[in-house]
Amino acid sequence: MNNERRDRPLIIFGVGELAQLAYFYFTHDSLRQVVAFTVDGAHLQQDQCMGLPVLAFEEVHAHYAPQEYDMFVAIGYARLNQARAEKCFEAKSRGYRLATYISSRSVTWGDLVIGENCFIMEGNIIQPFVRIGNNVIIWCGSLVSHHVEIGDNCFIAAHAVVSGHVKIGAHSFVGVNATLRDKITLAERTLVGAGALIIASTKENTAHLAAASPEAGVPSQRLQSLL
Repeated sequence: MNNERRDRPLIIFGVGELAQLAYFYFTHDSLRQVVAFTVDGAHLQQDQCMGLPVLAFEEVHAHYAPQEYDMFVAIGYARLNQARAEKCFEAKSRGYRLATYISSRSVTWGDLVIGENCFIMEGNIIQPFVRIGNNVIIWCGSLVSHHVEIGDNCFIAAHAVVSGHVKIGAHSFVGVNATLRDKITLAERTLVGAGALIIASTKENTAHLAAASPEAGVPSQRLQSLL
């Protein structure tokens, strides 16, 4: 892991659900103290979030200098994580260091290499010899097997299985309960839908979706004896 200071006070970019979750996790499971939220001035519609001030991003440095405060960009996977990547770039250009969070309720090893603005939630198992780039979100309950490499600006949803020696290219999305077999490569900007099974390497800018379960055509009352 990197050797950033993990006790500096923190500003969270965003006020949505992910920002609120980030506030909770950083507050209850890290050395960080969250002191404020920030959003672009054009989207500033409230002056408080979780009881803390919300400031315009264009002015936040005047109140919380980047020499003393770090930032976490809490934006989801919009535009294959491009929106989050752009705001990370802007925050860094203003001098802020970007914080990374790893849940104490996940399993990791000391050789984990992980970048900035990453968010690893509870219940994940990350085996040895794993490298995670910058700005990666891994939701709860996933398996990241040995010798996996995850590129920058990725999102791995809950309960995904990433088998050994997999490489995930930048700006990729792996959906809930998706499975990636071993020794394959997801090219950049691959979208893997919920429940999909990927057994071969992908091409750039491709989507791989599993079929949804159809309606059975039988009233549920007729099947209740099976429950």
